[in-house]
Amino acid sequence: MARHTTFRFCLDPTVEQTVALARHVGAARFAYNQCLRLNLDARQRRRTLVRRGADADTVDQARDAVPWSRFSLINALNQWKRSEAAGRRFLVTSEGVAEVAVTGLAWRREVSAEVLEEGAVDLARGLAAWTESRSGKREGRPVGHPRFKKKNHTAGSFRMRNRTKGNRSSIRVGTKDCPRSVTLPKLGSILVREDTRRLRRMIATGRARILQATITRGARRWWISVTVEAADLHPAAQHPAGPADDATGWVGVDRGLHALVVAGTRDGAETLRVQAPKILAVGLRQQRRLARAVSRKRRGSANRYKAAARLAKHHLRVRDTRQHFLHQVSNQLVKIHDRLVLEDLNIAGMLGNRRLARSITDAGWGELARQITYKQHWRGGQVVVADRWFASSKTCSGCGTLRKDLTLKDRTYTCGTCGLVLDRDLNAAANLAAWAEDHTPAVIDGAGRGEARDGDRQAAGPDINACRRDGTGPHTRVSETSPDDAGTPAQTAAAA
Repeated sequence: MARHTTFRFCLDPTVEQTVALARHVGAARFAYNQCLRLNLDARQRRRTLVRRGADADTVDQARDAVPWSRFSLINALNQWKRSEAAGRRFLVTSEGVAEVAVTGLAWRREVSAEVLEEGAVDLARGLAAWTESRSGKREGRPVGHPRFKKKNHTAGSFRMRNRTKGNRSSIRVGTKDCPRSVTLPKLGSILVREDTRRLRRMIATGRARILQATITRGARRWWISVTVEAADLHPAAQHPAGPADDATGWVGVDRGLHALVVAGTRDGAETLRVQAPKILAVGLRQQRRLARAVSRKRRGSANRYKAAARLAKHHLRVRDTRQHFLHQVSNQLVKIHDRLVLEDLNIAGMLGNRRLARSITDAGWGELARQITYKQHWRGGQVVVADRWFASSKTCSGCGTLRKDLTLKDRTYTCGTCGLVLDRDLNAAANLAAWAEDHTPAVIDGAGRGEARDGDRQAAGPDINACRRDGTGPHTRVSETSPDDAGTPAQTAAAA
C-alpha cells in the first residue's frame, strides 16, 4: 500500500435516502458551527478573566479549556450534545410538579456519529490554518478565521470514515445481488450509476483498502468519492530505474494558450503537441443565456431554483469535460516520458490580465501540473519544476542568447546571434529540458526543485537568476527574485 487514490461515482438514491442524505449534510454543518461556537465562547471567557484581573492559574486553566485540536473539539462536542444546553424536556407529574429531563441533542441518533466528528475535524483544520497563517508558518495567501456555515439546499457535503470490525467494513462497495451500489453507515445500500467493477476487484484481491467516503450534493445530484489506499502500479506500468549519475533524458513541457502542451527534448525534437480545446469558450453563449434566465426569476421562487440548477448542470458539464481532457493529456505525458520538466508559472498573477484571465482559467494549467506530478510519482518517474524567473521563451535553445524584445504575438523564435528559427513553444520546451539536464538529479526532492551545478549552460549568458539582497526591489518578498534584477551581482535565488 503506497498510494492514495479516489473513485468518484454518481449516486441514485431513493426519495427516503435523499432525505437521509440531506439530514447528514445538515448534521455536518451543525457540528461545524457548534464547535466554532464552543471555541469562541471559551476564548471569550478567557478574555473576560484577563480583563477582570484574575490570577494566573485561573487564566491558564481557561486557556487550556479552549478546544483547538480535533480531539478536544470532538470531546467538547460529545459533552455538549448530551448536556442540558443541547436539549431538555419538562415533565409534569400527576401531583402537578414539574421536573426537568435532560435529553441532549434529540436527533443525534438519526445520523452517523462520524459525520458530527468529521465536522469537528474540519473546524480544527481551519483553526490550524488560521493560526499558522498568522504566525508565518503557512506559505501562500493569508487564511482568514473560520466562519459559520449557512444553510444551502443545493450544495453541501459530509464525510464518513471506514471502520473495520472483524472482516466486515462499515463502507462497502457492491453486494452480491447489486454490484452497482455503495453501503454506508446509517444510510444502508445506495445505488450508483457507474460501474464499480474496477474498485470491487481491487478490494477483493487486497490491492485496495477503503479509508473514507465523501458524499457531495451539487447540480441536483449526489456524488460519492471513495478514498482508498491502493497498492503500487504493476511493474510493467512503471518506468525502469535509470543510473543515478545520468542527467540526460529530460523532456520539457511548455504550457500555453495557443497550444496547451508542447513537449520537447534538449535538441529541439518535439515529442507531443496538444492544442487547447477552449471548453469554457465553446459553451460561453449557453452559459450567458442560462445566467440571464436565473437573474430574471424572482428570488426564492421555484422557477429560480430550477434555473439555477440548469446553470449548475452546465458548469458541471464544462468542468467534467475539462477534467477528462486534462487526464488524457497527463496520461500521454507520463506514459511516454519518465523525466519531465514543468514551469513554475505564477498563475494567480497572470489572472490579473483581464484580456487573458478567462483563457488561462479555461486552460487549467494548475490542474494539469498537479495530475502530472502525482501520476509520474505513481509510475516511479521524476518531475522537476524550473525556476520561476528562468526565461524559457526568450532564451535561444541553441546558443543561450536572451532576446528581450520577444512579445506574445511572436509565435516563431528567431535568434539574431546563431540564426536559429524555431517554434516559440518548442524552443521553450527545449530550454526547460536543458535546464533540468544542467541540474544534478540527486538534489531533486519531493517539491520537484533542483539546485544548479557547475557548468550550467546559462552561466555564460545574462544573469537571469540574479537577485539583490532579500526583501528589496519592486513587488518582492523575502527570498523572492525581482524580474528587474538582471545584471546585479550573482547570488543564488530561492524559488518563489
